[in-house]
Amino acid sequence: MPEPRPDIRPEPRLQIKNLSRFYEGRAVVNDVSLTVQPGQVTCLLGPSGCGKSTTLRLIAGVDHQDQGEVYVDGQLICDGASTVPPEARSIGLMFQDFALFPHLNVAQNVGFGVSGSKADKRQRVLALLKRMGLMHHAKDYPHQLSGGEQQRVALARSLAPRPKIMLMDEPFSGLDNRLRDGIRDETLEVLKEEGAAVLLVTHEPEEAMRMADEIALMRDGQIIQQGAPYNVYNAPADKQAAAFFSDINVITGTVHGALTDTAFGQFLAPGVPDGTKVDIVIRPQHIKIDFDRHGRGPNPTPQDGTPARGVVERARFMGNESLVEFRMDFDGSVMKATIPSVFLPKAGTALWLMIRRDRCFVFNHSKTRPA
Repeated sequence: MPEPRPDIRPEPRLQIKNLSRFYEGRAVVNDVSLTVQPGQVTCLLGPSGCGKSTTLRLIAGVDHQDQGEVYVDGQLICDGASTVPPEARSIGLMFQDFALFPHLNVAQNVGFGVSGSKADKRQRVLALLKRMGLMHHAKDYPHQLSGGEQQRVALARSLAPRPKIMLMDEPFSGLDNRLRDGIRDETLEVLKEEGAAVLLVTHEPEEAMRMADEIALMRDGQIIQQGAPYNVYNAPADKQAAAFFSDINVITGTVHGALTDTAFGQFLAPGVPDGTKVDIVIRPQHIKIDFDRHGRGPNPTPQDGTPARGVVERARFMGNESLVEFRMDFDGSVMKATIPSVFLPKAGTALWLMIRRDRCFVFNHSKTRPA
């Protein structure tokens, strides 16, 4: 009986290798590598100024790398020495300002980059207008449209030439919050149907989690972590990575015998040398709260460790959860906890906090402020 053939991974639609770009001796993009498959949405996520948009411009060919290579379907399109011009790369671009032509109506904007016969062009434009719910705006001009309608026109125009790759730079940042979720979901559905490889730049973790098949977390010109949203969120590379996705609480301790003593009990730090300072990171939603019983809290447990007492400084209702801030007895630090639904204890109320061991991250101590 023949042995089963190993799975053959398809050729990446987009592949960049060791891409770097320097300005005045500073690496704005520093040795960046990633791949995107057909139909896959990858989010390049990071704070403003970390090199995300420059990476997109290098891939599109509107800027030129100092080092590295870009491939489309396995074909080299630029390596610093030779380059395929932007219009020949089969790459669509969509930016936050939409950049619609004000003197062209909606149908003309969508059909601007479409080649082929007049009949083929008309058929493609009509199909996209229908898909995007824009048929009744075909003869309108951009200034007559809402922000959400302009966004859909920009997407249709980018998709009309059937690009192999879609590059999107903060495409939803100009939209009203009430419209944004619906427009994002609609855009994602259309992109999946078209089968393009999508590289989306954003500085909003929620947007990346909502849209991405894979997240590439970028900082100071480098990709510091890459993977499925669940993995990037639940196994952050460092304290800064954890803090980028949500508020965090940080407790600093020193390792002795692979254990760190804190007011919340001991934490495991396997493989960390004695005397090393570490940061124990916990998100507010993973802190448990219990009531004060005449100066005593609940008994310690293996899962939640030792309780520590704090006094409420303030509590706020955030819509679907409550955020409570505590001043801790043991060192005067402030810790935050989020509680589902409504929980608004008065300032000055003493409560006991516990930390779930399975939701903690232990990193070598860093003085760097979480970004």
